[in-house]
Amino acid sequence: MRLLFLLFMSITLFACAQPKDNWKNLLDENLSQWDNYLSYAHIEGYNGEQPKDTQGNLIPPIGANKDQYGVFTIIEENKEQILRVSGEIYGCVSTKKEYENYHFRLKVKWGDKTYTPRKKLLKDSGILYHSIGPNGAEHWRSWMLSQEFQIMQGHFGDFWSQASSAIDIRAYPPEYIMSPVADKSQAFLAMGQGEEIPGYCMRSVNTEKPQGEWNILELICFEDKSIHIVNGQVVMILKNSRYIKDGNKIALEKGKIQLQSEAAEVYYKDIEIRKLESLPEEYAAYYN
Repeated sequence: MRLLFLLFMSITLFACAQPKDNWKNLLDENLSQWDNYLSYAHIEGYNGEQPKDTQGNLIPPIGANKDQYGVFTIIEENKEQILRVSGEIYGCVSTKKEYENYHFRLKVKWGDKTYTPRKKLLKDSGILYHSIGPNGAEHWRSWMLSQEFQIMQGHFGDFWSQASSAIDIRAYPPEYIMSPVADKSQAFLAMGQGEEIPGYCMRSVNTEKPQGEWNILELICFEDKSIHIVNGQVVMILKNSRYIKDGNKIALEKGKIQLQSEAAEVYYKDIEIRKLESLPEEYAAYYN
């Protein structure tokens, strides 16, 4: 029995010493691996112009790492560290490091609060990947040039281009007022800056869980390709990630990762990333 006990302990210690599939945790109590940026508490009727005060003077954004408002806080629930994003002011947390060729995953659920200008709209947030350049580069003056893995009620996994980005997506083409809809059976359609189709595509299927339940989101990025996965199901297949600068198409294959604050309370936990040496075979098949 003593020998069996020692053997069991040896196996346990060896297993604990091994890396957990090389996953790296990106969340801690001090958000030490993230910066934050806050722009404005946007009002109804915002049109993309820099806000002005009552005297007509331009209002500067709050700026980087000035979250005295507690938009981004770490709370503890069942001994787990959770990032609470209040949503009250538009902005983001962004990784201090840039990443390329990776598998990123997290768990997300909605809170109860919403703010102007989304009080009567769907709750909204998002994962912005391949984020480069200055904050405030897009319509809401809050985020970097990037590609978006949408997090919105009923729309987990949608795509939005941010600023001058573009990408190709397997999708049904748009018609009249209908948006393109992702589907693995379809050809790749170019969308975003410089393309006939604007930078939005709807996910192939809604697999979001009910309010208050945790959803698992995964993002696969390898070279110019990306995969949006919601609760274990692939909902979008993308390739040829790029952005436009001075009329030229430039590859967009690495950058920081941002999590949005967008007028809705949202919670994140188990935020992890691991390096990919190649595109896993199960995902590479989508590009054949």
